[in-house]
Amino acid sequence: MLADKEPWKPKFEAPTNLIKTILKVTKCVVDFWELLSEYMTPDGRGMPTAAAHIPTAVYWTIHGMVVCTKQTMCLTDMGQEDIDQTMEDWYLSSLDHKLSQIHDYLKEQLAVCRQHIRERREIEAYKMIEHLLKTPQIDNMKILGALICAKAEQLPLFDGLNKTRARLDVLWKKNVLLFISELEVPYQELSILETMYLESRQNPTKEESQYEVVWLPVVDGSTPWNEEKDRHFETQKALMTWYSVFHPSLLETAAIKYIKEVWGFNKKPMLVALDPMGRVVNPNAIHMIYIWGPTVAFPFSKSREEGLWKEVTWGIELLAAAIHPMIVDWISEGKYICLYGGDDIEWIRKFSDVAKTIGSAADIKLEMLYVGKSNLGEKVRKNNDSIAQENLSHVLPDLSSVWFFWTRLESMWHSKVQHGENAERDPIMQEIVSMLSFDGGDHGWAVFGRGRGEMSQMTKGKGDTIVDCLRDYNEWKNDIATKGFVGAVNDYLSQLHTPHHCNRLVLPGTTGRTPDRVACAECGRPMEKYIMYRCCTD
Repeated sequence: MLADKEPWKPKFEAPTNLIKTILKVTKCVVDFWELLSEYMTPDGRGMPTAAAHIPTAVYWTIHGMVVCTKQTMCLTDMGQEDIDQTMEDWYLSSLDHKLSQIHDYLKEQLAVCRQHIRERREIEAYKMIEHLLKTPQIDNMKILGALICAKAEQLPLFDGLNKTRARLDVLWKKNVLLFISELEVPYQELSILETMYLESRQNPTKEESQYEVVWLPVVDGSTPWNEEKDRHFETQKALMTWYSVFHPSLLETAAIKYIKEVWGFNKKPMLVALDPMGRVVNPNAIHMIYIWGPTVAFPFSKSREEGLWKEVTWGIELLAAAIHPMIVDWISEGKYICLYGGDDIEWIRKFSDVAKTIGSAADIKLEMLYVGKSNLGEKVRKNNDSIAQENLSHVLPDLSSVWFFWTRLESMWHSKVQHGENAERDPIMQEIVSMLSFDGGDHGWAVFGRGRGEMSQMTKGKGDTIVDCLRDYNEWKNDIATKGFVGAVNDYLSQLHTPHHCNRLVLPGTTGRTPDRVACAECGRPMEKYIMYRCCTD
């Protein structure tokens, strides 16, 4: 029986292949019709070209159907002896080839049209985000919904505290901080922010605790999402006690574009502050939160940030009280505080020895603290260990605290820049630039300070200059009675200062919008601007 069927198979193969191709072409034509009726106008990208070929496609589709029908009828009416008298297979094959070419071309144009639709949708979504953020709202739901794809039946958020999915309306009429970052959040950054967040939630009934944080991971769409990325995302999400989007794909493409183009996101984590009505009150509140903490910074607006700057004066309290509780105690006890840094352990030993000697000779209560460098290399870790073992001074408890000291100082600079200040007219800005210039150099440095508020005193010096000043104690010790220890050191340092100096101000290029002109903190002349790429200097 099987042997009788074998001669017939080649005759049915050609019409079968042609029918399959006819179905593919038909589906393409139907898809074009649906696009035209639902999403596009006839003059949309790819549509005029495709439309010109659709009549041809329809003609050859109908022709192919007729030919297949005729061939099938012939095959069913003939006998075994007539099997070789049917229509030539080459014609069916050539027709199949022609329709395959038509199908491939229509499929290509269909892809062009769909890309055009995606782009148009993104433009419309982008404009909608712009419109919503410029238009007064009754709450924040529309704006959050435009950023996060949230259909009525979806649970687009993940509650990091309870480890459950959540609806978008858990954020209804609340102050919201959008924590925007890449998929991988630096450990130190996440650790500090998490600690601050938990501390601010200690008393949930207080007004300054009435805010929520939502992590929006901006993922590079040019590379495919894979299992490794998914595992990494889940690991990062599990470390956070605030809200996250349940999956990065829920962050709208138009939202990512807006975040980059308008809010200025460029790799470095940022916190966009929204008020209960969904208005952006601060395009990046991360700097003020690093400086004052979320409890003081609440509700994170730029006006609040301006007000906080008006309330402070430059001194040890502003510079370092936030990095360790012992500094607050030292200030309250009226002690003299010396912060010093750098990565040259020999200079550190030399400086700490002379500083302790002069502190004892001047009969002052002096506390010293090593704060390292912003570049957390192996040298800083080793220096911390050596200083602690040799009892040279106090050290910060871990490298995250060292990182926070320098990041907080950079945040002061960026906060001031965001409010249009510069070192030429703002005394605090001048001091910030001076401190950051110390970190940009190759040598050690030291700051001496005492007191708080209007009563604070501070002086500072670099490398061998501050060491020479302390060694010349006999030259200025008599001034301590009238000027105080800090004042006497400051006046003598000014005598040692030479007009020849070199300051370097090193700032991460993605931490904010950097100004084109920065004045030197020592001479006031504009500093030259360079671009530096650095991985590790150790």
